Order: sequence, then structure tokens, then C-alpha cells
Amino acid sequence: MRITEQQKQDILTVIAISAGDAAQVKLFGSRVDDTKKGGDIDLLITLPDVVEHPAQLAAKISAQLIRLFHGRKVDVLLSAPNLKDLPIHAIALQNGITL
Repeated sequence: MRITEQQKQDILTVIAISAGDAAQVKLFGSRVDDTKKGGDIDLLITLPDVVEHPAQLAAKISAQLIRLFHGRKVDVLLSAPNLKDLPIHAIALQNGITL
């Protein structure tokens, strides 16, 4: 996994504040492959409850983390009971690492 312990803690803190303590977070994409270099940070956030404004929530979390990580791109994918699952959700669940 190619994020630091501090980045992991920052991610978990921002998500807990923005989405609640029940949110589960997985890192997926190139950052889970130790043989690769660079790349953005891809996160799957699974929420147990309905999300009223999913685009707004994802953008808020992404923007906060981008600022914390000095411009490093952070992509946020949400999963909740009221949101449609896409093929990327299955990929993130299968290949992701729980933070």
C-alpha cells in the first residue's frame, strides 16, 4: 500500500468528520500496488445510510484531502443503500485494502 500512516490517518479523520464514524473506507487502484509509482488516491467509502447529496459529499471529502495532500488528486467513490452500484464498485471491493 503506497500511502503513509499519516495519510491513512488523515483520510480516516476527514471521512469520519464528513460522513460519520460508521463509514468504511477502502483504498483501491494503483496505490494498492507497491510495484507502481505515482498515481492518484482512489477511495471507496461505504455508508450504511442513505446519502442525501452524494455528489456534494464526495466533492467535499475529495477537496479536503487534496488540500491536505498538497494537490495530490483524490478520487472518491461512494456506496450507500440509495446509490447505484457500478462495475467500479465491484473492482474496488475486490481489489481494495480496508483502511
